[in-house]
Amino acid sequence: MFIRPLRNFDRDMQTAADKSITHRAVMFNAFARGEAVVRNALLGGDCKSTIACMRALGAEITVDGSTVRVKGTRRFRDAVLDAGNSGTTARLLTGLLAGMNVTASIDGDDSLRTRPMKRVTEPLSLMGADISTADGKAPISIRPAKLKGIDYALPVASAQVKSALILAGLHADGVTRINEPIKSRDHTELMLKAMGADIECDAGTVSVGRSELESVDVCVPGDISSAAFLLGAAAVVKGGRVTVGRVGLNETRTGVIKVLESMGAKIVIDNIGYDVEPYGDITLTHSALKPFTVTSEIVPSLIDELPLLAAIACYAEGTSVISGAEELKVKESNRIATTVEALTALGGDVEPTDDGMIIHGKGGLAGGGKVRAHGDHRIAMTAAVAALGSEKGCEIEGAESAAVSYPGFWEIIC
Repeated sequence: MFIRPLRNFDRDMQTAADKSITHRAVMFNAFARGEAVVRNALLGGDCKSTIACMRALGAEITVDGSTVRVKGTRRFRDAVLDAGNSGTTARLLTGLLAGMNVTASIDGDDSLRTRPMKRVTEPLSLMGADISTADGKAPISIRPAKLKGIDYALPVASAQVKSALILAGLHADGVTRINEPIKSRDHTELMLKAMGADIECDAGTVSVGRSELESVDVCVPGDISSAAFLLGAAAVVKGGRVTVGRVGLNETRTGVIKVLESMGAKIVIDNIGYDVEPYGDITLTHSALKPFTVTSEIVPSLIDELPLLAAIACYAEGTSVISGAEELKVKESNRIATTVEALTALGGDVEPTDDGMIIHGKGGLAGGGKVRAHGDHRIAMTAAVAALGSEKGCEIEGAESAAVSYPGFWEIIC
């Protein structure tokens, strides 16, 4: 796909629904009492994998447009599960099924099979889970086991690992306590609290006890990780302005807003509301950009937006630095390497480091090169935004991967 540069980007629009919240709304309601309606669900490839897995386990799920109706089951059946490309589906299901008296296997595509699963399976084994993997990776095999609560300090802030342990704790004897070095996304905690779980969060520690869940209706807000690409387009196109409506404003996800503001972007947030989580309308107006520094303290709140921020940094004058982001290496691609490759192809001056990258911004990009997405949706969309403000645009190989998290992205952005 060839992306032509834009000379104007002035829009009012919605963005793709939140992927993280859609995963959890479907998965958690699938083992809760009652029936729930999930409105404005994201039906990209990853969330479709979660729906398929929960159906295979015995939940009744119907899809009508962007509305998903879920009738939970208190007893899952044995199943062979395909998580596709979704690390969230695989890791959360591993924790959920560990204590639910089922025999199950979880596998996925070639990309998923390269991603580390020991970070989930090792602490679950400490709880008594009977789990095996293929050398620490998928496929994952789970057998019935009786779990006990543990105290566990996460070596790295990870919402997926934390969530897996919380879900296992719902079916364990005693209390499970998870300590985080840095607060990570708390979508799991907020939704489980709304569903009546015995869960408390205090000073970096999440405590959870055995719980029965009640179903809860959810209207999924826009995904700030997807909205970020629209905000990025307005930031790099001269004269750009965009308002993105009803975007999720969970404070553990808004690091990208803080960084854009530190760069000098003009951002206004209004029409704030609350539905399990806060949401609001975000407006960004183009302005001259300054470089930024991102360190480990803020990385968990913008890990998915770091490739995009690196692209935007190419449009600033000066050197931006991203550090403390080793986690980028174990995403759908090694996003340190693939981001550097993509931006270099567009004429950027970007250096990889062991835990991030250094971007020497020169106020813009020439474009004209060819970018490979490497099967990674965020690299494809990052390249698109980088190309929109460039002189020559670019060709993106593997652009279809954007559908994993943002169906319809190309129709919206081009």
